[in-house]
Amino acid sequence: MGFGHKGIYLVISLVVLSLITGCVEIQYVKDAPEKIKAADWSKMQTITVSLTEYKFTPSEPSFKKNIPYRLILKNEGKGKHYFVSEGFFRAIALRKVQTSDGEIKAPYITAIEVYPGKSIEIYFIPDKVGTYDLICTVEEHANRGMKGKIEIKDGELRAPEMGWPYKY
Repeated sequence: MGFGHKGIYLVISLVVLSLITGCVEIQYVKDAPEKIKAADWSKMQTITVSLTEYKFTPSEPSFKKNIPYRLILKNEGKGKHYFVSEGFFRAIALRKVQTSDGEIKAPYITAIEVYPGKSIEIYFIPDKVGTYDLICTVEEHANRGMKGKIEIKDGELRAPEMGWPYKY
């Protein structure tokens, strides 16, 4: 009993797909360690996002490229919540993730779970301008409205009277 044409195409497709997925690398900020080391953390800005039943507050946090940040995720709800934004996590140079119990230093993260009454702090530098989806992946939370957008802005100011951009 042979595969036939459809079976051969299926096997070839699976082999090609496995080769492609094995070779494709998820892109994170390549020079993150250098950016983290060179940053002036004394100028760090702090933003707090509250996680409650079925919402993030604010639901659309905004960051400026190349500015060091401390993002505090504070679960003020009754159950656990996830802060998931894979595109955003690929667009930042991550310094560390910290709680009152310790810290984690890793090149990247994909999601953060925050227990009720607890907080987690993320120290990072935004690197890639864009707008990224934000959701809580606890069952039914996103469907009930626990989603938003995270924006990384260029950090360019315009002086209209002079007509030139100023990057900081």
